[in-house]
Amino acid sequence: MSALALMLHQMGHQVQGSDSTEYYFTQRGLELAGIPLLPFDPKNITPDVELIAGNAFREDNNVEVAYADKNGYHYVRYHEFLGQLMTRFTAIGVAGAHGKTSTTGLLAHVMRHVTDTSYLIGDGTGRGSADSKFFVFESDEYERHFLPYHPEYTIITNIDFDHPDYFTGIDDVFDAFQTYANQVTKGVFVYGEDKYLQRLTAAAPIYRYGFSDVDDYIAKDVTRTTTGSKFTAYFHDQKIGDFVVPTYGKHNVLNALAVVAVTHQGGLESQEVAKYMATFGGVKRRFTEKLIGDQVIIDDFAHHPTEIEATVDAARQKYPDKEIVAVFQPHTFTRTIALIDEFATSLNQADAVYLAQIYGSAREVDHGDVKVEDLAAKINKPAKVISVDNVSPLLDHDNAVYVFMGAGDIQKYEYAFETLLAQLTNNVQ
Repeated sequence: MSALALMLHQMGHQVQGSDSTEYYFTQRGLELAGIPLLPFDPKNITPDVELIAGNAFREDNNVEVAYADKNGYHYVRYHEFLGQLMTRFTAIGVAGAHGKTSTTGLLAHVMRHVTDTSYLIGDGTGRGSADSKFFVFESDEYERHFLPYHPEYTIITNIDFDHPDYFTGIDDVFDAFQTYANQVTKGVFVYGEDKYLQRLTAAAPIYRYGFSDVDDYIAKDVTRTTTGSKFTAYFHDQKIGDFVVPTYGKHNVLNALAVVAVTHQGGLESQEVAKYMATFGGVKRRFTEKLIGDQVIIDDFAHHPTEIEATVDAARQKYPDKEIVAVFQPHTFTRTIALIDEFATSLNQADAVYLAQIYGSAREVDHGDVKVEDLAAKINKPAKVISVDNVSPLLDHDNAVYVFMGAGDIQKYEYAFETLLAQLTNNVQ
């Protein structure tokens, strides 16, 4: 919603928004743009405003939605409005169970430097230009929110079981992506080794990308270093060019290749794509690093086992000689119950594990069916449960990288640890 607000503001619309009074990292861009942030209040709902409601808000949990429903005010949901908005542009969606935000961020970064491009990224970043030819956006599968979207192109990074509070299983997830793929008009770009994406069909051409010679777009001569990854991209036997992406992990090589593929089909100059890909600075809360003394702290949104494994892999690539300490907060009780064994397996990729209390979503109720201690018991590596009031157990590591992961309020634990470290060092960067 914050990204959409920024985009509409930049396109010349008068924008205001209602939100929680608790600080969240996406609000800084709104403040810098001068977009009013108001506490939730029925008085904000007036006849002269066009209403767009966040998908999580209902009559029973939001006073403004309740007031609008009671008084007959028309409003649309975020995804419904976005489906209408994108018809003005050549739209490129980025979908998938994992990697949407990082891939959208890289694609938007490259394209906005090469050609006038508007975009919406899931880290709260947005850019709007009424004259843009292209519109890059994150296409979210939760509750099938991407079904109002009919983009010209889409990347689908993977299909995996997540959101067990909504999807009944992997077949239900696949059905949602299949419906979405059928709505794409010019090209679907999928990771070739994903067994579910291999089953996908579409009216538009499907282009597979990956490391195999049977893919349409192929990354060869991949070199992963402590400064990033480089590879040579091919379209079948045709060399497109050499590319460097200053991000880490196998998954980010694939994300970069997907960007090469869609820009190649879109007619963008490959040398320009390579030039700006090399300058990508990342997106918020995706492998965001800071240094306090000689301690490296990484903040990441990873909240699914596949994402945890990818983030730990990225940390090992950049810091091969350091201990990888995972500090993880499970997000939602339903996800923790459904994937508890997979969480344990992925966290075992770290050298040591610390767990924060489960973050319950506003869309669920804690029935006491699972505790974070249940996850700790399944992890083979040293695993402890910590509280935000006492993060001192994290000090038991010398040459370490601390990877804070989660989609809830894991940053409270991170800030507590940073404050503790700052008290113990004179070198804060």
